[in-house]
Amino acid sequence: MPGMSRTRTILLAGASGLVGRELLSGLLADAEVEAVHTLGRRALGLGHAKLTHHVVDFKALPPLPRADEVYLALGTTIKVAGSQEAFRAVDYEANLAVAKSALAAGARRAGLVSAMGSNARSSVFYSRVKGELEDALARLGFDALVIARPSMLAGNREALGQPERGGEKLALRVTQLLRPLIPADYRSIAASDVARALLREVPRASGIRLLRSSEMQAR
Repeated sequence: MPGMSRTRTILLAGASGLVGRELLSGLLADAEVEAVHTLGRRALGLGHAKLTHHVVDFKALPPLPRADEVYLALGTTIKVAGSQEAFRAVDYEANLAVAKSALAAGARRAGLVSAMGSNARSSVFYSRVKGELEDALARLGFDALVIARPSMLAGNREALGQPERGGEKLALRVTQLLRPLIPADYRSIAASDVARALLREVPRASGIRLLRSSEMQAR
């Protein structure tokens, strides 16, 4: 009927991470979201009437529930993963596998948590993998693909049971002290700001939309 809101069903990979947890919180609070299906290698430890968590092997995903949108927030570091190959298995292969399965499940809109400096031709391995993923997703043919490229993420990793990343805590303190002198795209950004920008743009975007860090900063 005219005037009635359309409800949406969402797939979310990486709900246990800094941005992923903020995405999940926003999705569960959205009256237009009917159901959220999260995907992870371990139990999520959360309960909600809208939420269904699926423990999966990202190398052999089962058919996913029908969905309208997919949010890709899987990520690690080479130090945590243990090798470049293990890093690529998460940041590239797992995210791409979810995207392909989400398309098969009907999702036509996607949001990706990428990183500033992502470029498939970069000489930096981390940035190159991020860029290769962006390019691979762009070729899949989503009606809308929103790519968030945040600078250094600020958030409480310890509260999520994640190890602090080397030098990150000190770097965040320094960037906060020097914030007025740092160009907007290079300032640290709250994970909640990144999530908020994706939740705003994915439902309304068309084609490929790139979000720079400065565009996502809370005003």
